Amino acid sequence: MKFFDPHIHMTSRTTDDYMAMYKAGIRAVIEPAFWLGQPRTHAGSFDDYFQSITGWERFRASQFGIRHFCTICLNAKEANNPEYADEILELLPRYLEKDNVVGVGEIGYDDMTDHEHKLFKVQLEMAKERDLPVIVHTPHRDKINGVKATIDLIREVGIDETLVVIDHNNEETLPYVLETNCWAGHTIYPHSKMDADRMVDLIQQYGSDRILVNSSADWGISNPLAVPVTAGLMKDQGFEDEIIQKVMWDNPIALFEKSGVFTKAELETELEFDQSLLFQGNSVLRGQRPEKRTND
Repeated sequence: MKFFDPHIHMTSRTTDDYMAMYKAGIRAVIEPAFWLGQPRTHAGSFDDYFQSITGWERFRASQFGIRHFCTICLNAKEANNPEYADEILELLPRYLEKDNVVGVGEIGYDDMTDHEHKLFKVQLEMAKERDLPVIVHTPHRDKINGVKATIDLIREVGIDETLVVIDHNNEETLPYVLETNCWAGHTIYPHSKMDADRMVDLIQQYGSDRILVNSSADWGISNPLAVPVTAGLMKDQGFEDEIIQKVMWDNPIALFEKSGVFTKAELETELEFDQSLLFQGNSVLRGQRPEKRTND
């Protein structure tokens, strides 16, 4: 069975993670732009970061048989830095045209400040103008009100709700999201947000329609194999393979293929690669013997 992790921060992960992910069945990922754990001090560092997730990270993933896509934005936490926010907003249209960019994200609320609201709205409008999918971050604190405010703003902007995933849901917020036409994302963490057992319970209760599961797998304690782990638990709990595939493969494809960047048929084929190739003079090998995989 193939898996698609629609929200994973591979900038924070190692090549060992890529190899383990491929072995576990992960064949495609989406990396949303996010906060790197410490404040960035000028717009140029965002420019370099955007270049990394649209270039080097895509190449690095491909060298281990995984298709890498990303979404671009000024994230919610760093939206509270008005001194460089306008400069970053000027960068976004250029990166939204890159050929592995499948949407805008992750945008939304962190502390639910006025400045976050302003930049959330601006970036929703960017996505609406381009008919691009959106990944929405919901706050760690006061999550229910954050989700309600998110839904209100989505409807105020008038973006097609079927292009939006409201992420980091839990038992309290999921019913609100399912009342909309948005997708409902769930981040499987070892100790917070949502774990695999609770996720399986939610799918048993609410079904598989518009449900997404991801790992986030950022610089904190997290597991890049959270999607196949949850799929395995679903299997153990008696879910049919068709339902597991729907949640872990078909659903993210159904949403993000609306970007026009890929088709399901393309993703169904194994990715060919040649590890002797270089990216701007750099290799992933560090002296190891290169592998080559073709579909011949």
